[in-house]
Amino acid sequence: MKKVLVVVDIQNDFVDGALGTPEAVAIVDAAAEKIKNFDGDIFVTYDTHFENYMDTLEGKKLPVPHCIKGTNGWELNPKIANALMGKDYAAVEKLTFGSVDLPQLVKEKIGNQKAEITLIGLCTDICVVSNALLLKANILDSEIFVDSACCAGVTPDTHNAALDTMRCCQINVI
Repeated sequence: MKKVLVVVDIQNDFVDGALGTPEAVAIVDAAAEKIKNFDGDIFVTYDTHFENYMDTLEGKKLPVPHCIKGTNGWELNPKIANALMGKDYAAVEKLTFGSVDLPQLVKEKIGNQKAEITLIGLCTDICVVSNALLLKANILDSEIFVDSACCAGVTPDTHNAALDTMRCCQINVI
């Protein structure tokens, strides 16, 4: 059985930058340790926006410029980048919460095998849940896991609500 780890948006702006939270800072070490000890295929998503962010629909609903490509805020948190050093991984830029490309990229990597796909990252209640549901809908007969100790939401309440939603959709929350 193939093992896949999806590291969702552990970028500077979500950890301690424009949209950072104490909860996000608190999961970085556990996430870095999970990456270091993981033996399998790794995908790393990057929330990716451009200078015109404030003119986009997302920018109008969340008027906080973040993860502008080429800025420090767009880069991975240094501990996460360090954990990935020496590992073969696929970077996936996404222009919105969920990556429509990610399920196909994972399917190409696992082929006809069943897989255990684990997600970690930020924010549980926006991008993690979006990507988990896209993977669940597109990769049948593979188990999807979310490691709650390696995720943080916008708030603790919305983090827990997203975990409950994923459980309802047969995603394994560990």
